[in-house]
Amino acid sequence: MGKDDIDIIERENCFRGFYRLDRIKLRHRQFAGNMGPQLTRELFVRHDAVCVLPYDPQRDEVVLIEQFRVGAMDKSTNPWLLELVAGLIDKDEEPEEVARREAIEEADLPLTSLWPITQYYPSPGGSDERVHLFVGRCSSEGAGGVHGLPEEGEDIRVQVMPLEDALAAVRDGRIDNAASIIALQWLALNREEVRGMWS
Repeated sequence: MGKDDIDIIERENCFRGFYRLDRIKLRHRQFAGNMGPQLTRELFVRHDAVCVLPYDPQRDEVVLIEQFRVGAMDKSTNPWLLELVAGLIDKDEEPEEVARREAIEEADLPLTSLWPITQYYPSPGGSDERVHLFVGRCSSEGAGGVHGLPEEGEDIRVQVMPLEDALAAVRDGRIDNAASIIALQWLALNREEVRGMWS
C-alpha cells in the first residue's frame, strides 16, 4: 500500500506557533482491500530533528548533555535529562550541517567525522517528526562546562563519560529518551568497527 491508498477528506489547522497542530479527517485502505471508515486524527507537525552522539574512539568516551525538558516535567522526578546533542532542521540545511552546528552550540565540541546510524519516526501515531541519528567523532579531552544559546534560553551542561558508564545509565533508566538509547545501543553493537575506522 502507498499514498494512493489514503483519502484525505479534510485537513484543518488548529494551532500554529513554533509547532503546528492539524486535525485531519481521512480514510485509508485496509488490509482486506476495502477503504475503511472515516477517521479523525490530530497531527503534531514539526521540523525534522538531528541527534548526534559525540564519541571519542581513542578514549572510548561519549559526550552527553544535560538540560531541562518540559515534556518530562510532570512524569519524571528529575526533568533535567541526559541526552544527545540535538537540533531541528529549521533552515535550508542538510542534517550533517545541523549535527556539526549543534555540537558547537550545545557542547563547544567540533566533530571531525559523522557516521549515520539511521532515520526514524519517534512517535508516528501523532507526529510527523523524523529524526536523523548520527555518531560524531570528537576529542573528549577538555570537554565540559555549560553552553547553549542564551537567546534561546538554553542552559546545557556537558558531561563526559566512558561508554560503559553511559550504557549502564541506559540499563538503570537514568538515560530514558529514545534517541540516546538507540545511539548508545548502536554504538555498543558497532564499537569495534567504529574504533577501527576512526583510530
